[in-house]
Amino acid sequence: MLNKMKFETPNLTAENMAKLAELFPGVVAESKVNVDLLRSYVGEEIFGDEACEFTWVGKRASIAEAGLPIRKTLRPVVEDEITPSGSDSTGKPYCSSGSKDWDTTKNLYIEGDNLDVLKLLRESYPGKVKMIYIDPPYNTGKNYIYRNDFSVDTDDYLEESGEIDEEGARLVANPRTYARFHSAWLTTMYSRLMVARNLLSRDGVLVVAIDENEFAALSLIIKELFVESAFEHSYVSVVHNPRGQQGINFSYVNEYLIFVYPADGKKYLADFPKDEVDSRTLRDSGTESDRTDARACFYPFYVKGGKIVKIGDVPSDDYHPASANIDLPDGTVEIWPMTDSGDEKKWRYARQSVDAIFEKLEPKMGRKSIQIIFNKDEGTMRSVWANARYDSSEYGTKLLDKLFGGASFTFPKSLHAVYDCVKAACKNDKTALVMDFFSGSATTAHAVMQLNADDGGARKHIMVQLPEDLDEALARSSDAKTKESIKAAIRFLDSIGKAHTICELGKERIRRAGDKIKAEAGLTAQGLDIGFRVLKLDDTNMNEVYYAAGDYTQDMILMMQSNIKEDRNDMDLLFGCLLDWGLPLSMPHYHERIDGFTVHTYNGGDLIACFEEKISETAIREIASRKPLRAVFRDNGFTSSPEKINVFEIFKLLAPNTTVRVI
Repeated sequence: MLNKMKFETPNLTAENMAKLAELFPGVVAESKVNVDLLRSYVGEEIFGDEACEFTWVGKRASIAEAGLPIRKTLRPVVEDEITPSGSDSTGKPYCSSGSKDWDTTKNLYIEGDNLDVLKLLRESYPGKVKMIYIDPPYNTGKNYIYRNDFSVDTDDYLEESGEIDEEGARLVANPRTYARFHSAWLTTMYSRLMVARNLLSRDGVLVVAIDENEFAALSLIIKELFVESAFEHSYVSVVHNPRGQQGINFSYVNEYLIFVYPADGKKYLADFPKDEVDSRTLRDSGTESDRTDARACFYPFYVKGGKIVKIGDVPSDDYHPASANIDLPDGTVEIWPMTDSGDEKKWRYARQSVDAIFEKLEPKMGRKSIQIIFNKDEGTMRSVWANARYDSSEYGTKLLDKLFGGASFTFPKSLHAVYDCVKAACKNDKTALVMDFFSGSATTAHAVMQLNADDGGARKHIMVQLPEDLDEALARSSDAKTKESIKAAIRFLDSIGKAHTICELGKERIRRAGDKIKAEAGLTAQGLDIGFRVLKLDDTNMNEVYYAAGDYTQDMILMMQSNIKEDRNDMDLLFGCLLDWGLPLSMPHYHERIDGFTVHTYNGGDLIACFEEKISETAIREIASRKPLRAVFRDNGFTSSPEKINVFEIFKLLAPNTTVRVI
């Protein structure tokens, strides 16, 4: 018989209990664990009344939530779609933007609750993500978090509490006056990091941006989830906003990056920012230099297109450039070892020494000048990254202002800060997969594209973002500066006819940034992937009665004439099958007509599917003759049980190694 697709994520809690029962027979009975019996098996090495642990109200619920299965899917959006409501001043309806370069891109942009999305991706990308970078809400008491602290059944709680909107979004306010202020945030983070951990590769790196509000608590849960014996943790202070966030007694100018990487990770992390800016290559002595005894230390660097193109010859003694940086007509910048005021300095290393390390040098844009950095292959990363380019207000906001014509996010993350993180973890892996499941303005996608343009890489990204409604955000905001920023974003979206959601800003940022990067890179970036496939989280493609094993009403029996929801198309069904079979979602596919029936081929034969009714034997034989790894058909695509048996026999004869299922 042909097996059916299950279209449900694994129940990890049940799987863990089964593993426990296999190791210790009798420990699990009636879906409960006998802790006393387990203690007998392992001796007294189980936590008693006292142990070193970190807990909070909702931790158990968070762990349970991470293991619960879901019946949801990701629906592809190839082209722009009209939104259910909303229109511009001319009456033209808003649209939700679709994919860019659908047929060729390897990048994904996923709209939906990130916990559900992570669960769906768990089967398709286990251990395949080289780097996860997230910039979650900082729990300042002014932002919203995901509510998943449930003491009752999830669906019952949501229905009774009314804390979901029509789209099923689970965002709720978390003011400091809330009794479980810290607990609610920790519960949100724990379940998501718990699922995301399964996506990281063995040499993968997790980077979490955070400020002083939850830095200590986040450090503890990361140490718990990423066992200290298997992973190391580095806490990097980033000078992110020199103007500071004003506290009562201090102005907080630093934010933090928590790096989590394998305990043997030194062989993977050879490219973290070290000896930053001019402490290695450029020496500022504070006094005028004597050319007579250091003549070989006076020479220019020539930079074009963000890259060092050559080192100049040593000039004559009477040549004194007027400033440290000289713009030449062809777009080249000539950099001399001196301050902006014109005081003459010298390079730390002589010309012959720099020639030997030329490949390890790179230019870094400062606010007033270009500096030369020496990136060593070995060494220890610094615990403080002091770089003016990390200032979110100065660089993150201005960059988006330029891309969007004045509209921006509220304090977007600096591109340079994220870029350096991605480069640190992925410089030596030019095909790495990078994920950000708190995507926001899609800075991480921008950074990945920029790094690929700079070094010819083919890294891929997966962005995940809840489609938060900006009109609702505007209504609930009390901060004047934030309200104005949201209004500017709404005006921008109106100007391009897009719905008022954060996702539309993120997708548009990727489009514009990608086009700009590719244009600036010229011929060297012709193969640069600046596209993305858009996928949206939604309920299962199947009518729920399809899974029911209990009583049926007359209406249910009528529904079973078609077990697929009326609003779903072939692409929806195809991607539902990809998720169920654990296949990556960015592979090439095409469709064709065989004997009058539409047939989909995914990744050259990893999967062949036909979702039409009453498919002919001729079409089935042609599909089987291609010997795909997997084949899937519609359950009611056959008129009788003998026809189903015939399909099984055809594949048994022509493609015995093909796994065949029905939906």
